[in-house]
Amino acid sequence: MKVFNISTYVFIITLLSTALLFNCTANADSRSGEYTSSPATPITLERIETAQQQWIQALVSIGTAHANNEDAAARATEVLNNYYDFENGVVLFKPTLTFGEQTFRPTFEGAHAYFVGGNSDFPNDNGFALRPYVNGSLDSLNAFIHGDVAIAQSNITLEAYDGSTVTVNKTFGYRQDENGNLRIVTHHSSLPFAP
Repeated sequence: MKVFNISTYVFIITLLSTALLFNCTANADSRSGEYTSSPATPITLERIETAQQQWIQALVSIGTAHANNEDAAARATEVLNNYYDFENGVVLFKPTLTFGEQTFRPTFEGAHAYFVGGNSDFPNDNGFALRPYVNGSLDSLNAFIHGDVAIAQSNITLEAYDGSTVTVNKTFGYRQDENGNLRIVTHHSSLPFAP
């Protein structure tokens, strides 16, 4: 039986630890079967702010399509595909005006119904984005950032075509994908408490 000295054991443990760390931090690319490391672009508060401003404009674009007699449902599909991470699994989506058994919308269909309605499986949805909203802004943005994941809270104020506004408290969770895009994996929205 061969006996190893302590430095040999340390070398073996270090080698195994490095291999394990690589496997834990690498992402499998299911299209090529290759492993790629996480994107080099770090998530910053500025990138999160840009992502939220883009989300506001995307929401506005759904209502604009509806107001112009264009296909708002198709536009909502584009918004969900471009900004959310439904393609890779469940998104924890809790919209502002949902209740009962349909409060939480972890599926693409549930989120789509909330934005544009027209789905008999979600009979209480009238299409939140169809109002339409014409503009929006955000403030009080704060975020927790850890590697390729971030959680952000802000107030988003939406302005409707008639000049009325609504402010909602938002919590967004983001996952940075292999192309460096911030994908929404959590979307929680509620109306501010009014004592």
